Amino acid sequence: MKTTDIRKIFLNYFKKNEHEIVQSSPLIPHNDPSLMFTSAGMVQFKNFFTGIETPKYNKASTAQKCVRAGGKHNDLENVGYTARHHTFFEMLGNFSFGDYFKEKAIFYAWDLLVNEIKLPKERLYFTVYHTDDEAFELWKKLGVDPSRIIRIATSDNFWSMGDTGPCGPCSEIFYDHGESLEGGLPGTPTEGGDRFVEIWNLVFMQFEQHKDGSQTTLPNPSIDTGMGLERFAAVLQNVHDNYDTDLFKNLINDTQELIGTKITSDNKSSFKVIADHLRSTSFLIADGVMPSNEGRGYVLRRIIRRAMRHANFLGHAKEPLLTKLVSSLIREMGTAYPELARGNELITETLKLEESKFLETLDRGLKLLNQETHNLKASDPLPGEVAFKLYDTYGFPLDLTCDIMRKEQREVDTARFDQEMEKQKQLARASWQGSGEQATENLWFDLHDKLGTTEFLGYTLTESQAKILAIINKGQETHALNEIGAEFQFITNQTPFYGESGGQAGDVGLALNDQAEIEIIGTKKQLNKLIVHQAILKSGIISIGDEIKLAVNTERRDNLRKNHSATHVLHAALRKILGNHVTQKGSLVAEDRLRFDFSHHKSISKQELEQIEFKVNQIILNNSLVNTQVMNTEEAVQKGAMALFGEKYDDQVRVVSMGSDHENDHYSTELCGGTHVHSTGEIGLFKITSESSIASGIRRIEAVTGINALQFVQHQSKLLEQTSNNLKVPTDQITSKINSLQDEIKIQQKQIISLQKEVLTFLSQATKQVGSYKILAAIVDKFDAKELRKWAEQIEATPIDLSIVINTADEKMSILVSTAHSSLNAKNIAEELIKEFGGSGCGGDVKLAQGGFSKTNKINELDKLLEKILNRIAT
Repeated sequence: MKTTDIRKIFLNYFKKNEHEIVQSSPLIPHNDPSLMFTSAGMVQFKNFFTGIETPKYNKASTAQKCVRAGGKHNDLENVGYTARHHTFFEMLGNFSFGDYFKEKAIFYAWDLLVNEIKLPKERLYFTVYHTDDEAFELWKKLGVDPSRIIRIATSDNFWSMGDTGPCGPCSEIFYDHGESLEGGLPGTPTEGGDRFVEIWNLVFMQFEQHKDGSQTTLPNPSIDTGMGLERFAAVLQNVHDNYDTDLFKNLINDTQELIGTKITSDNKSSFKVIADHLRSTSFLIADGVMPSNEGRGYVLRRIIRRAMRHANFLGHAKEPLLTKLVSSLIREMGTAYPELARGNELITETLKLEESKFLETLDRGLKLLNQETHNLKASDPLPGEVAFKLYDTYGFPLDLTCDIMRKEQREVDTARFDQEMEKQKQLARASWQGSGEQATENLWFDLHDKLGTTEFLGYTLTESQAKILAIINKGQETHALNEIGAEFQFITNQTPFYGESGGQAGDVGLALNDQAEIEIIGTKKQLNKLIVHQAILKSGIISIGDEIKLAVNTERRDNLRKNHSATHVLHAALRKILGNHVTQKGSLVAEDRLRFDFSHHKSISKQELEQIEFKVNQIILNNSLVNTQVMNTEEAVQKGAMALFGEKYDDQVRVVSMGSDHENDHYSTELCGGTHVHSTGEIGLFKITSESSIASGIRRIEAVTGINALQFVQHQSKLLEQTSNNLKVPTDQITSKINSLQDEIKIQQKQIISLQKEVLTFLSQATKQVGSYKILAAIVDKFDAKELRKWAEQIEATPIDLSIVINTADEKMSILVSTAHSSLNAKNIAEELIKEFGGSGCGGDVKLAQGGFSKTNKINELDKLLEKILNRIAT
């Protein structure tokens, strides 16, 4: 049975049993900064289990994509060396939120495995928590021999979300791969090994864990189950190694063909690593993670580099590999996960750039490693300083170095590495923290449960009547507020005010009734459901239940609409001119400007920037209508609507289409909940003000529209006119005039240097005798520093024993000391003089030294100071 069929059978079984089939959430957890990646099926339902959020359905089933390669859950170092460790895997699961409990959960598991899939009963074993008699009896009731039900007293069979919160016993289902493999049953001294493998874990959340250690029964017990698809596929395909299943075999075979290296017992682990890492890197990029030196991006970079090291071991050392295998992955998994095909160009371009960059240093790093280990004894660990140098200079993550040493059966002094790392603190994991806003978030969840979703009227209205449903003052709910000047928040049943989201700033305006006047200084969206007005009470008193008139600042809203629509047209223009790999990585839609961050791995030429700006303005001038539709997310994406990578969308989404370039019906079609112009002509004018790189593979364009664009152009025109007047040439001759002036300056600079050389030659002849030394001491003004140094370096070819030249330039001065005499030390003399002049320290050696100090009149005493120093040396 193919892996794709197993996934379908699982989901169809629970669909038949009235479960909502929920799409996999992105690998970046939504609204949970405490987690680096989604690492289990229950992550997207966490707030349902804790009671913070009310679910839209009471039972669900998913095939959830997961990554365990950073933070608390990290399997990276084991991948390739075991049968079942992965950085990316799929977790099949069924969930109940207060609907069915233990009996049905156990029945579903038995029914699916034994009756639907026809697994042999004699191959199955079941564990229960040692005090969970109910689970024991339920398995027995289904016909399981009691000798196959094992009581476990450890935490392996009791699950908790944390120190407090929902918790409960587990029941795990194990499959016996047969006597040919080593390993004992769970709970026995020989447990572990490859014979008995856990395939499904059923968690019965029935208790609430309290701070004092006590537990109380939950009013609505829930179910959370998880089955690793890769493990289950191994069972059904009669193999004991996940990497021998169809999906992995196909990826490994494609890798073998591409590299041209046969699979052997010595190199199979490297093929496994590449197949696994291809999956995790591609899915992470598809969900919006980009390689970087911090956080999630650093984990992605580590995985890519680990795969490259194994490709190098297989003899593929000269060119990128993962990027060439993306098409194989899309063939295997693209149907189940369409985001892979949608992100094909972005994934391949990102991997190609990242692999190419690391190839430049991989070979040098490996040579250094070979040199450092050559003289080590077989029992010696690799010094931590070497591991850190590989990390700091060559970009080798520690786990990559450990992985290389593992093949040599050599340890790494990680303690010393950690000491070196502490000095720099560059690893993001060390500082990865939660938001610290859980208490405030709980308030929004409570309010949403009580009030429901705020109705947004702002697509068609900028004024409306509304009823105040909640008032929040200093993070606490209050019934009324009469403190004039107080900043607070309030929620109404409906509002025309747009809450800040999707990069668009929230609206501002006024709220009025007979009792109060309120200035609304901002609007936020919480949980994507509540629209929260941030306000200042100007006069009167407000209370829950009050009717109030809400009025948006329309001039500001209009500017926001123009800028937001312009980002959509810009996004489409970037994809048309630079390529379909361009995807949005962030945006700011403010009243006076817009900012758009996007994926692109090369600098943008002036010509490309002009083309982008021209294309956006062309769409604006076409003045085509902007259309909006609400439709199913899947349907919208199939019709070509752009969705942000890694973003979690509701089942129904708003689709905004605009523009026409006479090639497509719509130039831009995106999923978007923001406010927009009615036709592109309302944007007026679009002008790019800057373009830059903000991170590896991420670029930023800043721009203005409408009146702000006109003012920017007028300002540029004014500067051009002023420049024209100053240069006394027409504007179309400014460039040629500047070029001419630059040529003149170059000629004059050469003349100045030539004259300075003549001055130095003259000074060389104006030496004086101090004791037995022939010296030159001079003060010059704004001499070319390079020429001055060249002259000083040639002192050995002259009869001068010591040369001291002070070069003045505005408020700063520098000193250059050179000597050819064996009894004199240029650096010591320079340091002593600089100290006399109020400075400190200098660079150089016994023959040539230089340093600087602030402007001082004491330089006029140079001869006297020098004579004093030389006389002391002579004695």
